[in-house]
This record gives sequence, C-alpha cells and structure tokens, in this order.
Amino acid sequence: MRILISADMEGATGVTCPGDVLPGTPGWERMRPLFTDDVNAVVVGLGAEGVVPVVNEAHWTMRNLLPERLEAYAEVITGRHKELSMMEGVRDGEVAGVVFLGYHAGAGSEGVLAHTYLANTVTSVWLNGVRASEGRLNAAVAAEFGVPVIMVTGDDKTIEDARSYAPEAVGVVVKHCVSRYAARCLPPETAARLIREGAREARRLAVRHEPVKGGPYRIDVEFDADHLVGAASVIPGVERCGERRVSFTLPTMYEAIRCFKAVTTVASAAMEEQYG
Repeated sequence: MRILISADMEGATGVTCPGDVLPGTPGWERMRPLFTDDVNAVVVGLGAEGVVPVVNEAHWTMRNLLPERLEAYAEVITGRHKELSMMEGVRDGEVAGVVFLGYHAGAGSEGVLAHTYLANTVTSVWLNGVRASEGRLNAAVAAEFGVPVIMVTGDDKTIEDARSYAPEAVGVVVKHCVSRYAARCLPPETAARLIREGAREARRLAVRHEPVKGGPYRIDVEFDADHLVGAASVIPGVERCGERRVSFTLPTMYEAIRCFKAVTTVASAAMEEQYG
C-alpha cells in the first residue's frame, strides 16, 4: 500500500512569513529542516511495515526538502513541472490515501500565508460555487481517483477548512493564526509528536474508495487586476464572467485542475514586477 504525502510549506511548523518560504532566502534555508522534520514525522507515524510513503513536493520550485535528512523508506517526487502539480502521484492505483502536509487557507480567507496557487494575484477561487482552498481543489482531484484525504496539517484555520471538504481526516494544528504573517507556534518537538500520533491514527483511514464521478466542474478565479482576465481568457474555454473574474467548466476534476494550473501560469506571466 502506498500513501501519498502532498507536502506544502506555508503550513509547516514555525513558518509565519514570506521570507520563510521564498526559495533562496535565509529564512527559507532556516525553515527547510523544520519542513523536512514535519514530513519525517508523518512518515514515521505511518509506519514502515506494509506502507510505502510517497512524498510529493508541492511548494513553489518543488525542491525544498532536504533529501539527505528524509527517512530512508520514503520515496520522493521532487521538482517541476508535474502534470498534476501538488497531486502528482495520486493516479497510482496502489495509493490508498493522501496526507495534506503543511497546507494553508485559501485566497481571501483568514490564515497564515493564505493564498491559492499564486501568493497575491488570485484573490479568490470557487469550485462549483463554493469558495475553494488548494485543499478543497486537491481533495476533489483525489476523490476522482478513489483516494481519500486521511490527514491534514497546518494552522488552525487550515484545519477548520479541511473539516468542510474532508470531515473524516485527522487534523493536526501546528500553529494558531494571529494574522496572515504571524502565528502562535508549537515547539518543533511538540508539533512532530502530534504529527506522528495523527499519522498513526490516519493510517486506518487509508482505504481506496469508489472513484467520485462528480462532474462537470466549474472553477471561478478572481484576480486583483483586470488585465489578468484578458491574459487568462486566451486559454480555450476560459471566459470572463465578471469584474476581474474568469470561469471555465470541464467534465472531470483531472481536466479542471490542469486548466486551473494553466490559468495561474498565464496570469503569473502577465504580471509586472512592481505593479502586478
């Protein structure tokens, strides 16, 4: 049995500000060991016997973990550009569950470093009319392949969000939101213990389900500038649907998440350094 660990960084232990997660900065270098320790805590908690943990790096350049410090029996999917991005590996028929590690609240919501795919440019996302974080989007992708979300770690706002899209998943709070750039953090040793305990409990939930056929899926994306609507609308099927908003509808979540990735990539390329 394989368990996928989708490992983002904003919700990792001790992370509170942009400098903690921007590759190449001193803060990022300082937080990489803590991020790696969170991943190791999940791997150890899941247990080696009968389980192959597969860690998919899901943050920014997707080269943030310290591979030399990872538990020896964990496999790692690292680097860009992956077809399913944060959910690469979920299509493996042996994957029986997914852990969302280091996740965060969505754009426009309260939470430490809250955003959806792009740090600022995207101000809100909706999936079939419901405001959607990366967690909600990725859970819908997993469900389409019969894979349940078994555990989520992050700040308290992230765990509140997870209860709405994966109510049975084990939630582990490693910090409490004070503001978008501040948190009351647990000591790393305490966070690691809670993550290990949560992973042991979550392992029992790793049972493949019937794939969810819930389409069609409509995704709406709101930007902070109108010119990004024009940029994203060059993608076939993506249309303006309001002020600073585009939408698209596709029959499967597999197609929808790939289109969403294209929308955010094009929008990112259309931004200017100073004015966005």
